[in-house]
Amino acid sequence: MAEAQQKLQSLSDEYQKLQQDLQNNVNSRQRLESQQQENKAVQKEFEGLEDDANIYKMVGPVLLKQDKTEAVMAVNGRLEFIENEIKRVEKLISDVENKSDAVRSQIIQIQSESQPQGSQPQIAA
Repeated sequence: MAEAQQKLQSLSDEYQKLQQDLQNNVNSRQRLESQQQENKAVQKEFEGLEDDANIYKMVGPVLLKQDKTEAVMAVNGRLEFIENEIKRVEKLISDVENKSDAVRSQIIQIQSESQPQGSQPQIAA
């Protein structure tokens, strides 16, 4: 009986850790989606600009003039990187969810096995 309690406790601890990992991954995905939306907005702004428009990039406290094609390429590169990161984080989320489901199943199985068999409801005749 004590062995089942120890196993149940370790599985419970593992489940809590998986839930925390899941929450961290979801938060990462939300941040990435926010960055993606910001970069898409910048990309849309670039589409409306003339080829000879002045574009400035903030580097620390300084604004540096930047070529439009260079700026467009930088934003497109960032968007591609963010999309790849979102895919990676989604895979992590899926993996953690699968592990979490497996651990939860083990916990339920141990709990049901450790319940006394005589606790099933009796039907009155």
